[in-house]
Amino acid sequence: MHDHTASERLASYADVLAGELPDTWTSTHLTADDKDDLAELTDRIWDLDLVAASLAEHPLQQAAVLSRLDGAQLVLIDRHDERDGFLLAAVAPHALPDEAYRGVSEPNGIALADDPFLSAEQVAGDLLLRYDRALAQVRHNALGGIQPSQPDRVVLTWQPDGSVATAPADDRAGTILAAHGFVQDPHSGIYRLEGDDSQAQARALREIGPQLDALGIGTALQHPAARTAPTAAPASMPPTPAGTRIPTARTR
Repeated sequence: MHDHTASERLASYADVLAGELPDTWTSTHLTADDKDDLAELTDRIWDLDLVAASLAEHPLQQAAVLSRLDGAQLVLIDRHDERDGFLLAAVAPHALPDEAYRGVSEPNGIALADDPFLSAEQVAGDLLLRYDRALAQVRHNALGGIQPSQPDRVVLTWQPDGSVATAPADDRAGTILAAHGFVQDPHSGIYRLEGDDSQAQARALREIGPQLDALGIGTALQHPAARTAPTAAPASMPPTPAGTRIPTARTR
C-alpha cells in the first residue's frame, strides 16, 4: 500500500528546498503511478556513489524533481536507513551523446538532514557547485565549439556550411528560434538555421532579435576566423541591444 504520509513529507520537503536554493527552482512530485517517468529518471541520475548504491537495492517508488530555468535538475529521493532525511542527486541533461560525458567526473549526490532550510545551504555550497561545473563541461563538449548561451544572451555562431547555430540556455529562447526556422538537434540540443535560402535566413535573423529583446534576452553573433563578417546591415533592420550584431545575409 502506498504510504501517503511519506509521500506528502517528501513533496513538502522538496517544495521548501526548491524555494531556498539560489536562483529559481520548481518542484515536481512523481509517485508510484508515474512508472515510466521514474524509470527514465533513474537512468539519468548522475551518481556512482551514495545514491547509486541506494537505487541498486531500492528502486524508485517516488521522487521529487527540482528544476531550474536553465534545464538543470536535481532529484530528491527517500533514504532507506535508520536516519531521517533524504538523498539528493544531480540529473544528467537529456539526450547528450556519450562522448560529451567523457572525462567528466560525476557530481555524486549527498545525504540531507531532516531540515530543508539547513539542507539548502549544504546543497548550494557543495552539490550545486560540483553539478554546475559538470554541466558546463558536458554542454561544452556537446557543442563542438559553439559558445554556450546565457539566460540573458543568445550567442549565434556561423558554421562553415553557411548555417547559423546556437545553444540557448532555456526554452524561452528555444521557442522563438523554432518559430523562425531553427531546428533543434535532439542529441546535442543545438538549434540550427540552414543557409540554403540566404534571404529567408536573413529575415529570420532580423526577426528574432526584437522578440528575444522583449524577453530581456540579448543576441550576439560569432564569426569563425575563416569567415568574413558582413560590413553593414540594411536600414530596415530593427534596432537591437547594445553590443548585438545580427547580419542580414551570410557571406559567401
